[in-house]
Amino acid sequence: MNFRIADKAGEPGRSAVPAVRRPRIRCDNVDTVSLTGKELAAAVNADTKQRAAALDPAPRLALVVANADPASAWYVNSLRKAAERLGIACDTVDLGADASAEAIRAELAARSADAATDGIMLQTPLPAGVTLNDVSSAIVAAKDVDGVSPLSLGLLASGLPGFVAATSEAVVEVLKHYEIPLSGRHVAVVGRSNIVGKPLAQLLLAEDATVTVCHSRTADLAAVTTAADIVVAAAGRAGLVTGKHVREGAVVIDVGTNEAADGGIVGDVDADSVRGKASALTPVPGGIGPVTTALLLRHVVVAAERSR
Repeated sequence: MNFRIADKAGEPGRSAVPAVRRPRIRCDNVDTVSLTGKELAAAVNADTKQRAAALDPAPRLALVVANADPASAWYVNSLRKAAERLGIACDTVDLGADASAEAIRAELAARSADAATDGIMLQTPLPAGVTLNDVSSAIVAAKDVDGVSPLSLGLLASGLPGFVAATSEAVVEVLKHYEIPLSGRHVAVVGRSNIVGKPLAQLLLAEDATVTVCHSRTADLAAVTTAADIVVAAAGRAGLVTGKHVREGAVVIDVGTNEAADGGIVGDVDADSVRGKASALTPVPGGIGPVTTALLLRHVVVAAERSR
């Protein structure tokens, strides 16, 4: 899979996002192309803003937080500002870093029953001793805009309509945006979390990809990933995927957002060792992240449209 970028107008109906003029990837060049998400995110946001403006009252997102993590606080603030720019009201509910599972469930249940709330997002990390499985079932599926509840995951696995994890959806949409084929291709997903790896595997299967999910017990990670056409790094470990894990010409998608020693953000991929070997690589930041935010906010508007 060696690629060359060429301009081509977007073809409606090929992706769940509005058609945009986008670069298309073709085979015949070994240079590593940067798969930025900014153009795609801008197109999704423009559509979301237009749809939100047509709703009265405005769509409303509840952000439920139960941690004191600085990176989480930064993301919540960023998401709130992005929502407001698109005409989406955003309520931040801070339960504190010592909140119990019962308190979190109670808040999620209350927001699920609140007619004024269209979408609910539970921000991670959660307090020590509390897992997503302990509390996510309290989010009603119609408002589970990040697809974290057991019911949402079950709907996805069954091929039924429902909201899917925005990060997982962003990976597939970025690949479609750059017209990277999925049908019949081997995709190695590194990471098996309920919020990225597992839902992503289901989405890729729906696109007729052959999917291998790798994890901490995978005996020889490099043996699996070097056999893949596309490698998705979503394990939450900085620099886990290096050049030795990627065969020449593969596409590499970096989902990771890890804090670097200098306070910046780095991905799960050692980008320097992968460039020049991979045909394409998503940057961190600026790759999957902006598309994830855009899709999450679009889910809020979709939920509002369905409830009106």
